[in-house]
Amino acid sequence: MRRTVFISYYHGDQEAVNKFIKDFSDVFIPKAVGIKDGDFVFNSDNPQYIMRRIREEKLQDSTVTIVLIGRCTHSRRYVDWEIKASLQQGQTLPNGLIGINLPYMGKEGAAPERLLDNLQRDSQKNNQSYARYYTYPSLKSELREWIEDAHKARESRASLIHNGRDMMKYNSKCRFHDVTH
Repeated sequence: MRRTVFISYYHGDQEAVNKFIKDFSDVFIPKAVGIKDGDFVFNSDNPQYIMRRIREEKLQDSTVTIVLIGRCTHSRRYVDWEIKASLQQGQTLPNGLIGINLPYMGKEGAAPERLLDNLQRDSQKNNQSYARYYTYPSLKSELREWIEDAHKARESRASLIHNGRDMMKYNSKCRFHDVTH
């Protein structure tokens, strides 16, 4: 079964993101902001409005969110907002959450803080975490397993979600380039 997956990423990595989607398009159905020109335009600086639009227009029929991690992904407010919207619980189940390093990152990571919050082991809950973090998949079957695990986590690990962090108001300084892009 091909799950509908929301892809969160920094647009500076657009070429690598397009390759990921092309290479694995038979594993999942991609949803993302900005894959096509004019795909989704934010006409507001209001975080609640943007999160509502992301949920309604992009996350609505997705069940898993993959954060593709490049050097500056951690510093992007929209990535933070997309993760926050993905983890919201209430009328629907949250999205499962996976972080994947883009190939040029190797094993070094620069994951967004909200993703890291959900990778922390919870000693009260048998040392489990809600999200998972991987290096770039080498096999389609491997990615398929990761997506299925994240999909199941929506019910089996939802109590482990940490989503209380304040939303980023601005992009922050990239740790790799020492500038705000």
